[in-house]
Amino acid sequence: MKHSSDAPHAIYGVEKWGKGLIEVTGGGEIGLRNPRAPEAAAISLPGILKDLEERGIRSPMVLRVASYLESEIKNINESFASAIKRTSYRGKYRGVFPIKVNQQAQVIDRIVEFGKPYSCGLEAGSKPELVIALAHRLPPDALIVCNGVKDAEFIRLATLSRKLGFNTVIVLESPKEADTVIEVYKELGIEPLIGVRVKLTNQISGKWEESSGDRSSFGMNTDQLIRVVDKLRDAGLIHCLKLQHSHLGSQVPDVNDVRRAVGEACRYFTELTREGVPLTHLDLGGGMGVDYTGEKKATENSINYSVGEYCDNVVETVAYAMDEAGMDHPTIVTESGRAVVATSSMLVFNVLESTLYDAPDAPEVEPDDHHMVSDLAAVEGYLTPARLQECWNDATFYRNELRALFRRGYVDLRQMARAERIYLRLMARIKALVAAEDEITDLDDQLEKLADIYHCNFSLFQSLPDVWAIDQLHPIVPLQMLDQAPDRRAVLSDITCDSDGKIDRFILADGTSPSLPVHTLPEEDEYYMGVFFVGAYQETLGDLHNLFGDTNVVTIDLKPDGGFELLHEQEGDTISEVMAYVEFDPTDCVAAFRKMVDEAIAGGSLKANDRKTLMSAYRDSINGYTYYE
Repeated sequence: MKHSSDAPHAIYGVEKWGKGLIEVTGGGEIGLRNPRAPEAAAISLPGILKDLEERGIRSPMVLRVASYLESEIKNINESFASAIKRTSYRGKYRGVFPIKVNQQAQVIDRIVEFGKPYSCGLEAGSKPELVIALAHRLPPDALIVCNGVKDAEFIRLATLSRKLGFNTVIVLESPKEADTVIEVYKELGIEPLIGVRVKLTNQISGKWEESSGDRSSFGMNTDQLIRVVDKLRDAGLIHCLKLQHSHLGSQVPDVNDVRRAVGEACRYFTELTREGVPLTHLDLGGGMGVDYTGEKKATENSINYSVGEYCDNVVETVAYAMDEAGMDHPTIVTESGRAVVATSSMLVFNVLESTLYDAPDAPEVEPDDHHMVSDLAAVEGYLTPARLQECWNDATFYRNELRALFRRGYVDLRQMARAERIYLRLMARIKALVAAEDEITDLDDQLEKLADIYHCNFSLFQSLPDVWAIDQLHPIVPLQMLDQAPDRRAVLSDITCDSDGKIDRFILADGTSPSLPVHTLPEEDEYYMGVFFVGAYQETLGDLHNLFGDTNVVTIDLKPDGGFELLHEQEGDTISEVMAYVEFDPTDCVAAFRKMVDEAIAGGSLKANDRKTLMSAYRDSINGYTYYE
């Protein structure tokens, strides 16, 4: 893949996807810009890592930047405020953060803190999430929106919370839930605050299209909706029904889908109002996407709109629909999660070693070698730019034939080793000649299959589950040496014992690629990689593949003077902690190992003075970090 820019780092497209927050410094390092001080120079990310290492905090780690979280919350709320002012909208905007998107305490606490000036609330889709929401002092007019399947205990707690002044809205997902709400009301004598979730027929495009439309998992169709309205009216609770929830979809790539879905939601809202339902809030759910690739296109990992354009479309559509129906403008509610939190976290890890698929030199052919070893070596003699494809074909043919001869016993191990080294030398020459070409050739795609493997200190399944499960793209870039042209291409392999633990799709300036341009690993210094925009879902969905636990997590704030402040450190899981997750008692394991050591000493296969060494090694491991140290 060829790139025309003179700047070596331009190949990574940082200026396209970095949102003005991530950039390459003059020293060739990834830098973090402070949104509160846009005139200040970017802070070196490798410099931050060095500082943290001096404090004893090592990679792999998730690095959260509090100022990025604050910036996104401010941007969304101020963009809605601008849209409301520009359109003379007569209602308000209230945002709620879906706890499921990132349930970590340090994240939720800061979202509540940064959201207070805008009366931001929280969305709870389960009893545990409701418990979390109710542990926070929210502004008086902030909402707690309760979605998902709810039993009587869930509804009882949500209803009782009204006595503390919480605006806890029980969003009915089905007629059965309406029955439960009515029963709890009769039991407690406390009027609930009720919403109804209405399925829209409009289906969005993109990766998450099944989260929208009438085949989506949650919400009611028109028939169920009318039955619920009648149930509430018969129970004397119709005046408690204040909110309509209509989820637009998730990571909506096309702004025109936003307009269409909002328009349909407004139709339900106006019709319910005509039915005598005193609705005051229109909850449009999630949907505001993140431009992971910087393409600014309606694709699975990008969006064709800005935050401001999204807000303008929502407010204009609601205003027009309500004016046309002659109705008051409702409070607009959205449940943006990904757009709020994705950019605030990054995963940082070091590269441990590399497996290279070329070689700088080749051995001499020996007299007794099979003639195909000589034939393979002879390819270098006619390797020229004009005969690149021919040489590729010949080298691949001879290498494959030699492998077949080895399997049948006609070529010995040392001959095969020489042949493989000769082949790798030829590949190095071919790569160099192809890289010098101005035009992309057919060999570019074939050479991608010979990308190196960079073995990295992280678990894909723990820290980037969406990359493995749904082919989610995140920007990935080396953190240093970006003032030097990358001289190799690689896929990234994690340290789990699983062939699926690799990343082989990358965002570059001119599109996606099956390999990442990288540098030859330095002999003395660490070579770091950063995966950006991982704040949404990745920290919560990770699993314990090979019992690799949570990484170290660090929250920092960027200071206007160019430094940073360490706000919080959460040490990564120890081996004993992950053992407990899968029902092993670490104390029992130590006792079992000690018993085997003592039995070995009694049997004479182990010396008594080895006992301390063995037990110390076992205890050190059981109390250590699950990742490479």
